Amino acid sequence: MQRLKTRPQFQATMAGGTVSRTTHFALHRLVLGTRAAVAENPVPGPGPLPSVQGPQALFAVPDVWLGAMVPKRWARRAVTRNTIKRQIYVVGASFEAQLPQAAHVVRLRAAFDRKQFLSATSEPLKQAVRAELLQLFGHAVRRPAAVEAPAR
Repeated sequence: MQRLKTRPQFQATMAGGTVSRTTHFALHRLVLGTRAAVAENPVPGPGPLPSVQGPQALFAVPDVWLGAMVPKRWARRAVTRNTIKRQIYVVGASFEAQLPQAAHVVRLRAAFDRKQFLSATSEPLKQAVRAELLQLFGHAVRRPAAVEAPAR
């Protein structure tokens, strides 16, 4: 599994569409390696196009790519953001064999209640995050990649 590292990779993946949602997370997917995906997702912005067209140029290796977005808006403490990111990468790695060859971004879209989870990195918080991520990836695995990029 490859990790998303650059801003354009995250932006291209987020533009690919939402595959799955839970109360706190959203999973975005950009299918890689198909001509339909290139036609559906042109490179945003002006400038010359590289030899590989579209967002495909951002992903050198055709593989399962994963990125995590945990904004300060929804997780104020750095220790909480890092704990959530670790959980995302661990759960994502466990689903790697079942995920299609695509770029995926897991985005935190709502805060976990600080009254319920007092500690920034408590065991109950880790369990709640993990349970929700298992549900998120489980739904994404059941949804085939062909749904996002229709063949022409």
